[in-house]
Amino acid sequence: MKVTAEKNEKVANMIFASIYPFTGIDWKSMEEQKEEFHQVIEWLTGFDEKKLQSLIEEKATFRTFFEKAKIHPNAHMIKGVVCGYRIEEIDDEFEVYKQCRRLEKLIDELAKGRKMEKILREEKK
Repeated sequence: MKVTAEKNEKVANMIFASIYPFTGIDWKSMEEQKEEFHQVIEWLTGFDEKKLQSLIEEKATFRTFFEKAKIHPNAHMIKGVVCGYRIEEIDDEFEVYKQCRRLEKLIDELAKGRKMEKILREEKK
């Protein structure tokens, strides 16, 4: 599927906090996973829990969320299909949409029990 300017704009204007609790992780039975969830977000964006909470409270849009982020240099290693979109085929002009799908892919992997060392991509030496 191809991303359109309209789709990118719709996602860019969504409030991050509106999806934050709906990540596919069962928080009640998985306290450890909550810590790993925040670790995944910090790896991708550079946001610690305090900064993340601040962005939630200010009702930051995904556009603002990703504009303020320091995207990890290995984010390009996040590949695969999310909601019918192959991440590595999303055009760079739709950067917000691409970053949202990357974040979603990491969270999906965490929810499915993938090991953290695999989720937090590292360049092979």
